[in-house]
Amino acid sequence: MKKLLIVVDMQNDFIDGSLGTKEAEAIVPNVIKKIQSYQGEYIFATRDTHEDNYLETQEGQNLPVRHCIKGTDGWQIRPEIEALIKEYGGKIIDKPSFGSRKLAKKVGKLVEKLEEEGENVEIELVGLCTDICVVSNALLIKARLPETPVFVDPACCAGVTPDLHDAALKTMSSCQIHLWQQAQ
Repeated sequence: MKKLLIVVDMQNDFIDGSLGTKEAEAIVPNVIKKIQSYQGEYIFATRDTHEDNYLETQEGQNLPVRHCIKGTDGWQIRPEIEALIKEYGGKIIDKPSFGSRKLAKKVGKLVEKLEEEGENVEIELVGLCTDICVVSNALLIKARLPETPVFVDPACCAGVTPDLHDAALKTMSSCQIHLWQQAQ
């Protein structure tokens, strides 16, 4: 069994920066342990990436809080998480929107290659925010790979609010994305 881990937007602005929450801060140790459990496996990470004109974009009009501006400290992945991703040979993908078509394409090609080689593959997502970027990427990947098991670990995700986190988990579950504790 080959496993892929996708670490979504574990960036300073989402943890304790301009859009940070205590729930986001609380999952950092869980995400570190999760990444460590994937040593020797495939790891991808996303980085929400906006330009200086963010407030002029559609997203900026709907969420008028400057965040994850390329090159700023808030844009950076939490240092201890980024160090593990790099140490384990993970790939970081900058994404300008909630979901990353580039990520779905790269993961899709890798999974198809592994499956052609006779491997069974599982994909797991963790990160921030459950109700925006995690759900968006999980659904893109599930649409690209409908027969590949996709999991989300609720203990390694946090939403904008606890209620929105729970709602996103229900949405993903109804779309055949498994909650990690159910897989155990």
